[in-house]
Amino acid sequence: MDNNKKKLRTLKVTLVRSPIGTKQTHRATVRGLGLRKVNSFSMLIDTPEIRGMIHKINYLVKCE
Repeated sequence: MDNNKKKLRTLKVTLVRSPIGTKQTHRATVRGLGLRKVNSFSMLIDTPEIRGMIHKINYLVKCE
């Protein structure tokens, strides 16, 4: 039964730079990913939408 279920891959996204002084849309993207303070991290499901958000703010985050 469980053979049909896909294993969900996750990404660990860490905020490594402060979003202060960045565009408001970039700050909103950081909050949308669930990141608050520098060095906070969030475990997110690997989807095209999440990857697009990470790509938009790639200079602020580290992805593992």
